[in-house]
Amino acid sequence: MDTVNTTTIRLGDVEVTRIGLGTNRLTSTPEHVELIRQAAAAGVNHIDTAYTYAGGESEQTIGAALSPKPPDVVVATKGGYAPGAGRPEILREQIDESLRRLRTDTIDLYYLHRVHPETRFEESVGALKEARDAGKVRHIGLSKVGVDQIEVARRIVPIAAVQNNYNLSHREWDDVVDHCESEGLVFVPYFPLQDDVTGEVDEIARRCGATPAQVRLAWLLRRSRVMVPIPGSLSIEHVKENLRAFEIELADAELEALSRG
Repeated sequence: MDTVNTTTIRLGDVEVTRIGLGTNRLTSTPEHVELIRQAAAAGVNHIDTAYTYAGGESEQTIGAALSPKPPDVVVATKGGYAPGAGRPEILREQIDESLRRLRTDTIDLYYLHRVHPETRFEESVGALKEARDAGKVRHIGLSKVGVDQIEVARRIVPIAAVQNNYNLSHREWDDVVDHCESEGLVFVPYFPLQDDVTGEVDEIARRCGATPAQVRLAWLLRRSRVMVPIPGSLSIEHVKENLRAFEIELADAELEALSRG
């Protein structure tokens, strides 16, 4: 268990705060446009979206809020979620549409959203390399992948980040977390707060004067120095509350208790 709780990490060519923002429920409303602007002003400079989120409205809202995008903000999006959508021709179309929605010439970080057996993995990654070579994508990531798939992809193109489901309850990707740390890749856990560990979390939260969500985030930040959780929120108050997880110093005994679940 890493004991260093630094607040930033290098993601591609930008230093980002190690708590980002997930936007799978973001829609095209003035309130949500303002949320993204306020989150960036509060220090959240890693915003995660996807081609499929809210039928494209998530990307559109981020584009409206951050155009022109500040150079110190990383916007990550994903494509190829549905079976068959990882085919190169589909990925090319989705990348072009994401560029339009985000109102940008280059996507900071682009993930292959899912790996499906009916599409050859190397062909999907090759399409992302093609987009990177063309300047449409700056950095490439992978979502819901194992160590072997990460290494297959890295033989084709540099990989900057891996995004898998990970939290106190869902620890099946421990080997991927450790591999990312050893290889210097950023690990982005999605659904970082959706676990069923309650008693120990609630007790630690009471002792720390914190919320259970803050304790969960503090554990993730200590789990690995390359961990960058992206809790979703539609409230700037919750966004700021999440950032205060950096202030929590978990004792070694508390870390171990949480890790045991």
